[in-house]
Amino acid sequence: MLHSSSSLELPFRRLLHDIAAKEGRPVLCIITDMFFGWATDVANSVGTLNFTFTTCGAYGTLATASTWLHLPHRHTNSHDFVLPGFPERCRFHRSQLNNEVRDADGTDLWSKFMQPQLSLSLKSHGWFCNTVEEIEPLGLESLRSFLQLPVWAVGCCPSLNKHSSRKDLGIPFKTCLEWLNEQRPESVVYVSFGSQNTIGSAQMMELAKGLEKSGKPFIWVVRPPLGFDIKEDFQSEWLPESFEKRMAETKQGLIVKNWAPQMDILSHKSTRLFLSHCGWNSVIESLSQGVPIVAWPLAAEQAYNSKMLVEEMGVCLELTRGSESCVKDEDVKRVIELAMNGDDKGREIRMKVSIIKEQIKNATREEGNLKGSSVKALDDFLSFLQTQISVGRSSD
Repeated sequence: MLHSSSSLELPFRRLLHDIAAKEGRPVLCIITDMFFGWATDVANSVGTLNFTFTTCGAYGTLATASTWLHLPHRHTNSHDFVLPGFPERCRFHRSQLNNEVRDADGTDLWSKFMQPQLSLSLKSHGWFCNTVEEIEPLGLESLRSFLQLPVWAVGCCPSLNKHSSRKDLGIPFKTCLEWLNEQRPESVVYVSFGSQNTIGSAQMMELAKGLEKSGKPFIWVVRPPLGFDIKEDFQSEWLPESFEKRMAETKQGLIVKNWAPQMDILSHKSTRLFLSHCGWNSVIESLSQGVPIVAWPLAAEQAYNSKMLVEEMGVCLELTRGSESCVKDEDVKRVIELAMNGDDKGREIRMKVSIIKEQIKNATREEGNLKGSSVKALDDFLSFLQTQISVGRSSD
């Protein structure tokens, strides 16, 4: 699928020519995903500017680009290594690499796609990053230094998914809300690994037992375990015997199959903790509601996000990594208790995430002459664009 995206280059080039012919002037600029590096060549050929957009945070974006471009783990026998673009103290571990990059040697299909596309994206006129200036100082500073290009932090837009009306929700919204309303404030653990990820069968069993042992009320969005079609119906046999029945009778757990109204859950006063795969959208949704995270990264740049949440933000505890790791029910119970209980670590995490919540909220604020950092970033981009256009016209 990734390789086939390159086939869009010719029709996209034709589209831009057609638009320019119709409007009587070149397209002002184009904004494309970081994996569509070919768009930089297209922009140059039609006399316009190309800007790269990354849907991830700055830290995860830099880690992704640097690992693919340099494959640093191929040049050391050590389990940990320095990643170009990051300071020495931010050493990465092999277990934080997703399977595709871990197995890459520069001649594989993934490398043959990633390396040229990322290299071309590095030649665009600047990057947009779906993050907030105040919450990622290290990531943004390092990304700007690595790219030697302007980087505008323009996140994070308010979610449109609150009060979801999706027809494929695994549970009626009213049922979910009523269950949450019955719980004590800040008592619920929300568990979800996103729409494209799942865990192994043994891991699923241990997670279920750990959640039950923790004694904390929880909402768990379940999907078939690794090795099964993630879209097929969920089977009770993938959970401990009578688990669903016990959770329903005791009202400790609400098992949701398929989709759940995530933002409604995270924004509810009863929700205290999010056990997450650390996909960037989920991370931002959790932080924007002031909900700390227990990380279980599974794919893509999720382990990099987890690393940043733990080491830089201090709002997260990592439970394990990957869909093949050995995790026990006692590990699940221990980490949940550590994050939720009122000891020093739990209080520190909650204090830090409450600060980040306000920083995210303030970033898109625009009241009179007061503008948040993301609003200012967009203003700066427009000024930069106008300058580039003026320079281009004067050189014609």
